[in-house]
Amino acid sequence: MKITLNRINDDFLFECTNAQGNSILLDNTSQPGAKGVSPMESVLMAVAGCSGIDVVSILKKQRQDIKSFQAEVEGERVQVDEAKPFKSINVKFLLEGEIDPKKALKAAELSFEKYCSVSKTLEPNVEIGYEVYVNGEKI
Repeated sequence: MKITLNRINDDFLFECTNAQGNSILLDNTSQPGAKGVSPMESVLMAVAGCSGIDVVSILKKQRQDIKSFQAEVEGERVQVDEAKPFKSINVKFLLEGEIDPKKALKAAELSFEKYCSVSKTLEPNVEIGYEVYVNGEKI
């Protein structure tokens, strides 16, 4: 796996591109007019995307009818010397459709305990939690 990063303005805007040519923009969001996400926001997005792919894949294999899938991810940061790494990350899954709540909860559990490479990468240093809501009800 390899990405390339190219600076695309005179400040902090970067384009990160993967081997297939897909890209995202990273920027210093503490500056006015930022045109991309911050690197730390991209970490939260990666957790959401990785676990989201797992949960949807598991539920599709179980023939659950997902009408809507969202994830909200919040990270708490802590000062360590000059850096501010994540101390904890919490993922809230919001699913709508004809979905067995127990299957949705198990899918999230499997993602974070077994499959999600992003959370597994962060796990030694970051506490990762999750909540699952199906049709507005917390499971």
